[in-house]
Amino acid sequence: MSGSGIDPTFLALPFRSLADVALARASELGATHADFRFERVRYQDLHVRDGVLLGTRDSSDVGFAVRVVHGGAWGFASGVVLTPEEARGVAERAVRVAQVAAAMTRVPVELAPEPTYADATWVSRYAVNPLEVPVAEKADLLIDFTERLRRSDAVQHATASVQQVLENKFYADLSGTSTTQQRVRLQPDVTAMGTDESTGVFDSMTSIAPPVGRGWEYFTAPASAGGWDWDAELAEIPDLLAEKLRAPSVEAGLYDLVIHPSNLWLTIHESIGHATELDRALGYEANYAGTSFATYDKLGSLQYGSPVMNVTGDRTVEHGLATIGYDDEGVETQQWDIVKDGVLVGYQLDRVMGHAKAELNGGRSNGCAYADSPGHIPIQRMANVSLQPAPDGPSTEELIGRVERGLYVVGDKSWSIDMQRYNFQFTGQRFYRIENGELAGQVRDVAYQATTTDFWGSMEAVGGPETYVLGGAFNCGKAQPGQTASVSHGCPTSLFRDVRILNTTEEAGK
Repeated sequence: MSGSGIDPTFLALPFRSLADVALARASELGATHADFRFERVRYQDLHVRDGVLLGTRDSSDVGFAVRVVHGGAWGFASGVVLTPEEARGVAERAVRVAQVAAAMTRVPVELAPEPTYADATWVSRYAVNPLEVPVAEKADLLIDFTERLRRSDAVQHATASVQQVLENKFYADLSGTSTTQQRVRLQPDVTAMGTDESTGVFDSMTSIAPPVGRGWEYFTAPASAGGWDWDAELAEIPDLLAEKLRAPSVEAGLYDLVIHPSNLWLTIHESIGHATELDRALGYEANYAGTSFATYDKLGSLQYGSPVMNVTGDRTVEHGLATIGYDDEGVETQQWDIVKDGVLVGYQLDRVMGHAKAELNGGRSNGCAYADSPGHIPIQRMANVSLQPAPDGPSTEELIGRVERGLYVVGDKSWSIDMQRYNFQFTGQRFYRIENGELAGQVRDVAYQATTTDFWGSMEAVGGPETYVLGGAFNCGKAQPGQTASVSHGCPTSLFRDVRILNTTEEAGK
């Protein structure tokens, strides 16, 4: 936990008295379950291009929601007027919604049990609240980043941006649980762009600094104190871009791949993270985002990958984007196995699914309910889903040394996957040829293509803990109405054998 504690301006808001009124009214009206969630989410973005601040955006989302189970059905309503009268009215509307929904609810809503947590507090670990740093100071830093990049002849344009979020939540329910929480997160983006004048090839090179659950120290502190080595990366990006612009186009075929965590996190997100959300596996997202090949009947038998594949769901890992102390159903967050020795052994659950599939996680939710604003109902959302390193595993250099003909993949870029999370292809920031265990320069126009089980089944080795990086995304979308969540995915550098490589220019018919 951070030593700073909960922001006193949030604590000054009347969420406790509003909760008392709303929960009492829901109980009076016969709700068998009711919860109250109060949120203040503050956002700030800055965008710089070629040494000029293009703009900043500051916004806040403040409000509260009441969710009930009445007559075996869900009811939900929300409000933004912070008065007892509004809290009472929102509770009444939530009950009315449940009464209408009861006629259409074939299976009564039942929630998995959860211990009571009275007046619990949780704060994410960070040193400097980014929203307390002057905007001018942050703008000057990003401007400097772009100016340093543009000193190179290879860089024609440079952009830098940062998204910052400070999220506060209060939760209370009829069982007596109440939690007050605070967390921060940052998403940096630094990109250099250039053109090879002799060929007309245009391309870009982007930082591999991941989004993090850290404060402003991520930009200013040394790595030992939670920072990123921006000086080193800014110094190497122009040369990496220049090499990429001159690089030959890849020859399509089968290659061994050594994949750095800055690329592999996204493959984990799309082919494991989404595929093991139990609501998708049960078909609940079918009309919007698809289902999953990892259906519930395959639990305990699906060979998801090779025996070196061990994947956990984790809402507790330090600095994770999906890390929180208690979820939006009052469940204490946890870590659990999703894939063990290559076999599917678990899913991501909320309290309804925890009750319905009591054989999972001891009949308890594993803390995966989340709503991105006070105006949205909590849904099952992704934990920090991570591939575990081998305790005595090889270094990245040792993994490269095992390859006679292959590619080393660094950084994420575009991706495509089908609605069952099975057939996919991914590109990257940069691809290096590996010849006889040595790197032999970049190649262009590369995508790797596979099915989920073939790809993870081809994983021969995972690196040791020193190769492990926690990557992630700020913008994972789900549900109707749509919600956005941030999530981290850790992994080590890993070795895959005989993966199909496409030449993207040839595939595009150019």
